[in-house]
Amino acid sequence: MKRLYILCEGQTEDDFVNIILSPHLQTIGVAAIPIICETKRVAGKKFKGGVSTFGKIKRDLLRLCGEHPNEMVTTMFDLYALPQDTPGIGVAISDVYAKVEHIEKAIYSNIGDRFNNLYINLVLHEFEGLLFSKVDAFESIADNSALTALQLVRTTVQTPEHINDSKETAPSKRIENILPRFSKVRDGVAIAEQIGIERITSECRHFADWLSKLTAWAKEGA
Repeated sequence: MKRLYILCEGQTEDDFVNIILSPHLQTIGVAAIPIICETKRVAGKKFKGGVSTFGKIKRDLLRLCGEHPNEMVTTMFDLYALPQDTPGIGVAISDVYAKVEHIEKAIYSNIGDRFNNLYINLVLHEFEGLLFSKVDAFESIADNSALTALQLVRTTVQTPEHINDSKETAPSKRIENILPRFSKVRDGVAIAEQIGIERITSECRHFADWLSKLTAWAKEGA
């Protein structure tokens, strides 16, 4: 079985990989191993999550690619609120797919194309956006009025990945405005699990492209 190392932004992404993505990838012969990005070390202690600079992401990717040259390394970071020193982050491109692909390529170029086992992936625009793939999945924590409000958000955009990334309108902000007690860590993965990987990939093109490329890699040499 091939090993896939996924550098994650935080605990929610780590849980998503373990609970939802890993079982799916196992069916195609891939063992997914999530690793939360290390943010700092103090007196020998490691701190993870809440990445503030691109350098911290780059450091972990260089280490993973170097340590596992014969296995795949990829990422799961939100496009929203990426560190301001991230390569390509300031580009003015209106098409969300063209924009995220530009930034992913810029990150890869910055780290160096000497690594043929690295595939940069960013979530459009953040993990919470994936949850709009099926609004009914919120019913365990939302009443009818909240579900209606969430559905209204979904119907005003082309896809869940088009819910944009301003401080007022990012997916997480929209959910928090409707469901103030919503917790990304506590509720996010549970809702995603109810939605299922098939529905998420059918609604979210960029996410589906990521899985498609991982599948193609898994079949290489098979």
